Amino acid sequence: MESELQKLPQPETTRPSQPESIDEGSTKDDRPLLKPDPTNPQLQVQSQSSSPSIEELEKKYAPYVRHDVYGIMGRGELPWTEKVLLGIALVTLVPMRVIGATTVLVVYYLICKICTAFWAPNREDEQEDYAHTGGWRRTVMMQSGMFLSRVMLFVFGFYWIHETYQPINLNGNSNNEDGSKLQAEELERPGAIVSNHISYLDILYHKSSSFPSFVAKRSVAKLPLVGLISKCLGCVYVQRESKSPDFKGVSGVVNERIREAHQNKSAPIMLLFPEGTTTNGDFLLPFKSGAFLSGAPVQPVILRYPYQRLSPAWDSISGARHVILLLCQFVNYLEATWLPVYYPSQQEKDDPRLYAENVRRLMAHEGNLLLSDIGLAEKRVYHAALNGNNSMPTVFHQKDD
Repeated sequence: MESELQKLPQPETTRPSQPESIDEGSTKDDRPLLKPDPTNPQLQVQSQSSSPSIEELEKKYAPYVRHDVYGIMGRGELPWTEKVLLGIALVTLVPMRVIGATTVLVVYYLICKICTAFWAPNREDEQEDYAHTGGWRRTVMMQSGMFLSRVMLFVFGFYWIHETYQPINLNGNSNNEDGSKLQAEELERPGAIVSNHISYLDILYHKSSSFPSFVAKRSVAKLPLVGLISKCLGCVYVQRESKSPDFKGVSGVVNERIREAHQNKSAPIMLLFPEGTTTNGDFLLPFKSGAFLSGAPVQPVILRYPYQRLSPAWDSISGARHVILLLCQFVNYLEATWLPVYYPSQQEKDDPRLYAENVRRLMAHEGNLLLSDIGLAEKRVYHAALNGNNSMPTVFHQKDD
């Protein structure tokens, strides 16, 4: 696999300038788009000379730019025909989908409640989960979870999902689009699924296809309905550092889970988004090396959401606005490409950063994605600028690399 990577052409890389500072408190959805304070003429003059244009921002922060008909932040001016369609969907389609999604969620919660009744969760490293439960309980939770996740996607308008499984070829050629999912597990079980991150819908798809565990905030475990479901999935919760001498931290727990899944077929596999944030689906951000520290094989998966009106990518738009617009869209599309399991060389095992970068390059090549060097910090700068925060001239006036 490593030798094949040397033959891959280098994907195009965007290198926007790096920010020096970020104003966390300015990213509010209700603020104007690049509009100065109308009550202060002096600020208006300064804004005209120092504020970046929309075109400049889109060039610098291309991985986070939305290109659908709803415009920047989902607040673009719509034609009256689109407004009529949205109005009709709001009073017909949205209520039915909300009822359907709520029903699916409650049904699976009840299934998890029954399967975990009179059963103590697995407690280790200050984590708590039911994913290590064996026997009929695990089978019922897993099979019903996969089925109901697919039902939930259907409720959201994903009536057909196009999946491609590239077969394993011992000669290193893996460009054939035909294949089966079983071939990806014939040689050796991967320890983790590595996927690009576009939307909150990514988790629903992976839950419907392989029912993996993933990293979540500690507060998720306390949410009604969702809390118990996340424990049945075996989520690894992010929490503050413990004073316990045996505390391993999230990275330690995740890598232990990856090794366990690699060695034990009955253990839950981990789902990781090494980019650390979402993009518009056309780019791959730098991969964090945490998912590759264990040296275990990984399963690369490339997701795409073709669209005509609203992009399902959850980027540069508020969560509530995006969910409502998504529910108003009658049909949504999803494509998933499962690459062959990536087996690292000894050099990659010794160097997790090299391992992560090689997997990233392979996914970019196979998925026809552009590589970008920016990350979450630049994303916050872009959102702050869109919401009217022009107090960061050092960010906008650096020379391009």
